[in-house]
Amino acid sequence: MSIMVRQLRWEAADVVSVELAAADGRELPPWRPGAHVELVLPTGIARQYSLCGSPQDRSHYRIGVRRERLSRGGSEYVHAFLRPGQAVGLRGPRDNFGFRRAESYLFVAGGIGITPILPMVRQAEEWGLPWTLLYGGHRAESMAFLDELRAYPAGRVRLYPADGVGRIPLGEYFDPPRAATDIYACGPESLLDGLEKATSHWPAGALRLERFRARGRVSDRPDSVVEVVCARSNRTVTVPADRSILVALEDAGVPVAGSCREGVCGTCETRVLEGEPDHRDDILSDEDRAAGDRMFLCVSRARGDRLVLDV
Repeated sequence: MSIMVRQLRWEAADVVSVELAAADGRELPPWRPGAHVELVLPTGIARQYSLCGSPQDRSHYRIGVRRERLSRGGSEYVHAFLRPGQAVGLRGPRDNFGFRRAESYLFVAGGIGITPILPMVRQAEEWGLPWTLLYGGHRAESMAFLDELRAYPAGRVRLYPADGVGRIPLGEYFDPPRAATDIYACGPESLLDGLEKATSHWPAGALRLERFRARGRVSDRPDSVVEVVCARSNRTVTVPADRSILVALEDAGVPVAGSCREGVCGTCETRVLEGEPDHRDDILSDEDRAAGDRMFLCVSRARGDRLVLDV
Protein backbone atom coordinates (compact mmCIF):
# COMPACT_ATOMS: atom_id res chain seq x y z
CA MET A 1 0.00 0.00 0.00
CA SER A 2 1.01 3.58 -0.57
CA ILE A 3 0.54 5.37 2.70
CA MET A 4 1.13 8.82 4.18
CA VAL A 5 2.86 9.84 7.38
CA ARG A 6 0.22 11.63 9.43
CA GLN A 7 2.14 12.42 12.61
CA LEU A 8 5.44 11.88 14.42
CA ARG A 9 5.45 12.18 18.19
CA TRP A 10 8.24 12.04 20.76
CA GLU A 11 7.49 9.18 23.19
CA ALA A 12 10.76 8.80 25.14
CA ALA A 13 14.47 9.38 24.72
CA ASP A 14 15.31 8.13 21.21
CA VAL A 15 11.78 6.82 20.62
CA VAL A 16 9.15 8.31 18.30
CA SER A 17 5.73 7.04 17.37
CA VAL A 18 4.64 7.34 13.75
CA GLU A 19 1.01 7.52 12.63
CA LEU A 20 0.35 6.21 9.12
CA ALA A 21 -2.87 6.77 7.16
CA ALA A 22 -4.20 6.26 3.65
CA ALA A 23 -3.88 9.44 1.60
CA ASP A 24 -7.51 9.12 0.43
CA GLY A 25 -8.79 8.61 3.99
CA ARG A 26 -10.01 5.06 3.48
CA GLU A 27 -9.93 2.53 6.32
CA LEU A 28 -6.79 0.45 6.63
CA PRO A 29 -6.91 -3.37 6.73
CA PRO A 30 -7.93 -4.97 10.06
CA TRP A 31 -5.34 -6.38 12.45
CA ARG A 32 -5.06 -8.17 15.78
CA PRO A 33 -2.93 -7.36 18.83
CA GLY A 34 0.63 -8.51 18.18
CA ALA A 35 0.58 -7.84 14.43
CA HIS A 36 3.32 -5.98 12.57
CA VAL A 37 3.74 -4.17 9.27
CA GLU A 38 6.66 -3.69 6.94
CA LEU A 39 7.50 -0.05 6.33
CA VAL A 40 9.17 0.69 2.99
CA LEU A 41 11.04 3.99 3.25
CA PRO A 42 11.73 6.34 0.33
CA THR A 43 15.32 5.06 0.30
CA GLY A 44 14.04 1.56 -0.50
CA ILE A 45 14.95 0.25 2.96
CA ALA A 46 12.22 -2.04 4.37
CA ARG A 47 11.85 -2.68 8.10
CA GLN A 48 9.24 -4.45 10.25
CA TYR A 49 7.52 -2.60 13.08
CA SER A 50 4.84 -3.77 15.49
CA LEU A 51 1.49 -1.99 15.46
CA CYS A 52 0.93 -0.33 18.82
CA GLY A 53 -2.33 1.58 18.36
CA SER A 54 -5.91 0.37 18.66
CA PRO A 55 -7.20 -2.36 16.30
CA GLN A 56 -10.65 -0.75 16.59
CA ASP A 57 -9.41 2.50 15.01
CA ARG A 58 -8.62 1.70 11.39
CA SER A 59 -8.28 5.34 10.33
CA HIS A 60 -4.55 4.99 10.92
CA TYR A 61 -1.79 2.68 12.12
CA ARG A 62 0.71 3.58 14.83
CA ILE A 63 4.22 2.19 15.17
CA GLY A 64 7.03 2.97 17.60
CA VAL A 65 10.62 3.37 16.38
CA ARG A 66 13.72 3.48 18.56
CA ARG A 67 16.77 5.25 17.17
CA GLU A 68 19.41 2.54 17.12
CA ARG A 69 23.00 3.52 17.84
CA LEU A 70 24.19 1.05 15.19
CA SER A 71 21.32 1.69 12.78
CA ARG A 72 21.44 -0.03 9.38
CA GLY A 73 19.58 2.93 7.94
CA GLY A 74 15.97 2.33 8.92
CA SER A 75 15.57 3.89 12.35
CA GLU A 76 18.03 6.66 11.51
CA TYR A 77 15.98 7.69 8.49
CA VAL A 78 12.73 7.67 10.48
CA HIS A 79 14.18 9.92 13.18
CA ALA A 80 16.25 12.23 11.00
CA PHE A 81 14.28 12.57 7.77
CA LEU A 82 10.73 11.18 7.95
CA ARG A 83 8.15 13.95 8.25
CA PRO A 84 4.33 14.36 8.20
CA GLY A 85 2.92 14.39 4.68
CA GLN A 86 5.64 12.12 3.32
CA ALA A 87 4.61 9.04 1.33
CA VAL A 88 5.95 5.61 2.28
CA GLY A 89 5.18 2.04 1.29
CA LEU A 90 3.51 -0.46 3.58
CA ARG A 91 3.10 -4.22 3.50
CA GLY A 92 0.94 -6.24 5.86
CA PRO A 93 -0.30 -6.43 8.53
CA ARG A 94 1.03 -9.87 9.47
CA ASP A 95 0.62 -11.67 12.76
CA ASN A 96 3.22 -14.10 14.12
CA PHE A 97 2.31 -13.67 17.80
CA GLY A 98 -1.11 -15.38 17.68
CA PHE A 99 -2.65 -13.54 20.64
CA ARG A 100 -5.51 -15.61 22.05
CA ARG A 101 -8.02 -15.41 24.83
CA ALA A 102 -6.85 -16.94 28.11
CA GLU A 103 -8.00 -16.86 31.73
CA SER A 104 -5.17 -14.50 32.70
CA TYR A 105 -2.00 -12.99 31.28
CA LEU A 106 1.56 -12.10 32.15
CA PHE A 107 3.06 -9.64 29.68
CA VAL A 108 6.81 -8.99 29.59
CA ALA A 109 8.40 -6.17 27.59
CA GLY A 110 11.95 -4.91 27.31
CA GLY A 111 12.67 -1.52 25.73
CA ILE A 112 10.94 -1.01 22.38
CA GLY A 113 9.50 -4.51 22.83
CA ILE A 114 6.60 -2.74 24.52
CA THR A 115 5.07 -1.95 21.11
CA PRO A 116 3.38 -5.30 20.31
CA ILE A 117 2.42 -5.71 23.96
CA LEU A 118 0.46 -2.42 24.22
CA PRO A 119 -2.55 -3.60 22.15
CA MET A 120 -2.57 -6.93 24.01
CA VAL A 121 -2.77 -5.12 27.34
CA ARG A 122 -5.58 -2.96 25.99
CA GLN A 123 -7.48 -6.03 24.74
CA ALA A 124 -7.09 -7.94 28.02
CA GLU A 125 -8.39 -4.91 29.91
CA GLU A 126 -11.39 -4.60 27.57
CA TRP A 127 -12.15 -8.29 28.08
CA GLY A 128 -12.09 -7.74 31.84
CA LEU A 129 -9.44 -10.43 32.34
CA PRO A 130 -6.66 -10.31 34.96
CA TRP A 131 -3.26 -9.29 33.64
CA THR A 132 0.11 -7.99 34.77
CA LEU A 133 2.74 -6.22 32.68
CA LEU A 134 6.43 -6.34 33.57
CA TYR A 135 8.17 -3.58 31.63
CA GLY A 136 11.93 -3.05 31.78
CA GLY A 137 14.33 -0.58 30.21
CA HIS A 138 17.80 0.88 30.64
CA ARG A 139 16.45 4.18 32.02
CA ALA A 140 12.99 5.48 32.84
CA GLU A 141 13.58 8.28 30.31
CA SER A 142 14.00 5.71 27.53
CA MET A 143 10.82 3.73 28.32
CA ALA A 144 8.11 4.74 25.85
CA PHE A 145 4.33 5.08 26.33
CA LEU A 146 4.52 5.37 30.12
CA ASP A 147 1.67 7.90 30.23
CA GLU A 148 -0.65 5.40 28.53
CA LEU A 149 0.39 2.61 30.86
CA ARG A 150 -0.05 4.70 34.01
CA ALA A 151 -3.73 5.13 33.14
CA TYR A 152 -4.37 1.47 34.00
CA PRO A 153 -5.39 0.37 37.53
CA ALA A 154 -2.63 0.46 40.13
CA GLY A 155 -0.55 -2.70 40.34
CA ARG A 156 -1.22 -3.90 36.82
CA VAL A 157 1.91 -2.29 35.33
CA ARG A 158 5.25 -2.88 37.08
CA LEU A 159 8.15 -0.79 35.83
CA TYR A 160 11.80 -1.85 36.05
CA PRO A 161 14.22 0.84 34.86
CA ALA A 162 17.60 -0.84 35.29
CA ASP A 163 19.33 2.31 36.53
CA GLY A 164 16.72 2.71 39.26
CA VAL A 165 15.28 -0.56 40.57
CA GLY A 166 17.23 -3.09 38.52
CA ARG A 167 16.15 -5.68 35.99
CA ILE A 168 12.90 -7.64 36.00
CA PRO A 169 13.19 -10.36 38.70
CA LEU A 170 11.96 -13.19 36.50
CA GLY A 171 12.24 -15.86 39.17
CA GLU A 172 9.88 -13.91 41.41
CA TYR A 173 7.05 -13.95 38.90
CA PHE A 174 7.34 -17.33 37.20
CA ASP A 175 7.85 -19.75 40.06
CA PRO A 176 5.61 -21.61 40.66
CA PRO A 177 3.72 -21.88 37.33
CA ARG A 178 0.26 -20.34 37.15
CA ALA A 179 -2.59 -22.40 35.76
CA ALA A 180 -4.38 -21.13 32.63
CA THR A 181 -2.04 -18.13 32.31
CA ASP A 182 -0.50 -17.17 28.98
CA ILE A 183 2.79 -15.26 28.79
CA TYR A 184 3.54 -12.88 25.92
CA ALA A 185 6.94 -11.27 25.67
CA CYS A 186 9.03 -9.11 23.36
CA GLY A 187 12.41 -7.53 23.97
CA PRO A 188 16.16 -8.03 23.70
CA GLU A 189 17.61 -11.50 23.42
CA SER A 190 19.01 -11.49 26.97
CA LEU A 191 15.52 -10.93 28.39
CA LEU A 192 13.89 -13.59 26.23
CA ASP A 193 16.60 -16.16 26.96
CA GLY A 194 16.15 -15.53 30.69
CA LEU A 195 12.40 -15.83 30.33
CA GLU A 196 12.65 -19.15 28.51
CA LYS A 197 14.77 -20.53 31.35
CA ALA A 198 12.47 -19.09 34.03
CA THR A 199 9.39 -20.71 32.43
CA SER A 200 10.92 -24.03 31.40
CA HIS A 201 8.68 -25.78 33.95
CA TRP A 202 5.48 -24.09 32.71
CA PRO A 203 2.99 -25.97 30.49
CA ALA A 204 3.97 -26.25 26.84
CA GLY A 205 2.61 -23.39 24.78
CA ALA A 206 2.18 -21.00 27.70
CA LEU A 207 5.08 -18.78 26.56
CA ARG A 208 4.91 -16.87 23.28
CA LEU A 209 7.83 -14.72 22.16
CA GLU A 210 8.63 -12.27 19.41
CA ARG A 211 12.28 -11.57 18.67
CA PHE A 212 13.96 -8.54 17.12
CA ARG A 213 16.62 -10.64 15.41
CA ALA A 214 17.22 -14.26 14.48
CA ARG A 215 19.14 -16.49 16.85
CA GLY A 216 20.82 -18.45 14.04
CA ARG A 217 19.41 -21.90 14.70
CA VAL A 218 21.78 -24.75 13.87
CA SER A 219 20.29 -27.82 12.20
CA ASP A 220 21.19 -31.36 13.22
CA ARG A 221 21.80 -32.22 9.57
CA PRO A 222 24.12 -30.70 6.95
CA ASP A 223 22.68 -28.63 4.14
CA SER A 224 22.13 -30.64 0.97
CA VAL A 225 20.49 -30.29 -2.42
CA VAL A 226 16.70 -30.11 -2.21
CA GLU A 227 14.19 -30.58 -5.02
CA VAL A 228 11.32 -28.14 -4.57
CA VAL A 229 8.11 -28.75 -6.49
CA CYS A 230 6.06 -25.55 -6.84
CA ALA A 231 2.51 -26.88 -7.07
CA ARG A 232 0.73 -23.70 -8.19
CA SER A 233 3.46 -22.57 -10.56
CA ASN A 234 3.90 -26.04 -12.05
CA ARG A 235 7.67 -25.72 -11.71
CA THR A 236 10.38 -27.83 -10.11
CA VAL A 237 13.46 -26.02 -8.81
CA THR A 238 16.67 -27.64 -7.60
CA VAL A 239 17.98 -25.75 -4.57
CA PRO A 240 21.76 -26.02 -4.10
CA ALA A 241 23.15 -26.70 -0.64
CA ASP A 242 24.62 -23.22 -0.37
CA ARG A 243 21.43 -21.27 -1.25
CA SER A 244 18.15 -20.76 0.56
CA ILE A 245 14.91 -21.98 -0.92
CA LEU A 246 13.69 -18.39 -1.13
CA VAL A 247 16.69 -17.21 -3.16
CA ALA A 248 16.59 -20.26 -5.45
CA LEU A 249 12.91 -19.72 -6.23
CA GLU A 250 13.50 -16.01 -6.86
CA ASP A 251 16.38 -16.80 -9.22
CA ALA A 252 14.15 -19.28 -11.07
CA GLY A 253 11.45 -16.64 -11.58
CA VAL A 254 8.92 -18.20 -9.20
CA PRO A 255 6.98 -15.38 -7.48
CA VAL A 256 7.54 -15.55 -3.72
CA ALA A 257 7.47 -12.87 -1.02
CA GLY A 258 10.41 -12.24 1.29
CA SER A 259 11.74 -9.50 3.54
CA CYS A 260 13.94 -10.06 6.61
CA ARG A 261 15.60 -13.23 5.25
CA GLU A 262 16.39 -14.20 8.84
CA GLY A 263 13.29 -16.17 9.85
CA VAL A 264 11.72 -13.54 12.11
CA CYS A 265 9.22 -11.47 10.07
CA GLY A 266 6.98 -14.19 8.60
CA THR A 267 6.71 -12.68 5.11
CA CYS A 268 7.81 -15.85 3.30
CA GLU A 269 5.48 -18.24 5.15
CA THR A 270 4.46 -21.03 2.76
CA ARG A 271 2.19 -24.07 3.01
CA VAL A 272 3.92 -27.44 2.79
CA LEU A 273 1.94 -29.99 0.77
CA GLU A 274 4.43 -32.88 0.86
CA GLY A 275 7.76 -33.51 2.56
CA GLU A 276 9.18 -32.73 5.99
CA PRO A 277 10.55 -29.23 6.66
CA ASP A 278 13.75 -28.63 8.59
CA HIS A 279 12.58 -25.61 10.61
CA ARG A 280 15.19 -22.94 11.39
CA ASP A 281 12.98 -19.90 12.01
CA ASP A 282 12.33 -18.00 15.24
CA ILE A 283 8.55 -17.83 14.80
CA LEU A 284 6.90 -21.25 15.01
CA SER A 285 6.11 -22.94 18.31
CA ASP A 286 7.15 -26.54 18.95
CA GLU A 287 3.57 -27.57 18.23
CA ASP A 288 3.61 -25.74 14.89
CA ARG A 289 6.92 -27.33 13.97
CA ALA A 290 5.58 -30.79 14.71
CA ALA A 291 2.58 -30.18 12.44
CA GLY A 292 4.96 -29.60 9.50
CA ASP A 293 2.30 -27.94 7.35
CA ARG A 294 4.06 -24.59 6.85
CA MET A 295 7.57 -23.22 6.73
CA PHE A 296 9.59 -20.05 6.16
CA LEU A 297 11.55 -20.25 2.93
CA CYS A 298 14.28 -17.77 3.81
CA VAL A 299 15.97 -20.01 6.39
CA SER A 300 14.25 -23.42 6.61
CA ARG A 301 15.10 -26.36 4.39
CA ALA A 302 14.01 -30.03 4.13
CA ARG A 303 14.76 -33.10 6.18
CA GLY A 304 14.57 -35.14 3.00
CA ASP A 305 15.52 -34.44 -0.59
CA ARG A 306 12.12 -33.21 -1.81
CA LEU A 307 9.42 -30.73 -0.83
CA VAL A 308 6.11 -29.89 -2.49
CA LEU A 309 5.10 -26.30 -1.71
CA ASP A 310 1.99 -24.23 -2.34
CA VAL A 311 3.72 -21.64 -4.53
